Amino acid sequence: MDFHEKLVQDLVSKHGRDRENLLPILQGVIDQERYLSEEVILKISKEMSIPAADVYGTASFYSFLDIEPRGKFVIRVCKTITCAMKGKNQIIQSIESFLKIKVGETTIDKKFTILQTNCLGWCHKAPAMLINDDVYTELTPESVVDILREYKEKN
Repeated sequence: MDFHEKLVQDLVSKHGRDRENLLPILQGVIDQERYLSEEVILKISKEMSIPAADVYGTASFYSFLDIEPRGKFVIRVCKTITCAMKGKNQIIQSIESFLKIKVGETTIDKKFTILQTNCLGWCHKAPAMLINDDVYTELTPESVVDILREYKEKN
């Protein structure tokens, strides 16, 4: 039994085989692997007796369930109208300029990925972004570069 098979079996044992438990199982894989590979999706499908297309459909529906490899630090910039009105585009330009990649791309060293996402729940302190699970609000083009410098120094 390989690592992915054991991971899926452990998560299914913990949460149960019922279809309503698919989301916590997918999130459990994300917590361990940081994305849902085709291999894992097929193993979940088999273990839960759910068509692979349904598992993939659920995974691809939610923006926080990545179905492709991402960088160690995933930067998710809120794209709501509130964040846009408060300078989201300048924040993205600053991030892209600093990391030398565009939204949707990952740095060559696999350290950073930039994504846009729907509401993060911080509209009252827009513009906002997440780096993995850490929230940053009231961003400026300068403050976002300072934040990214700190992450660049992390291993």
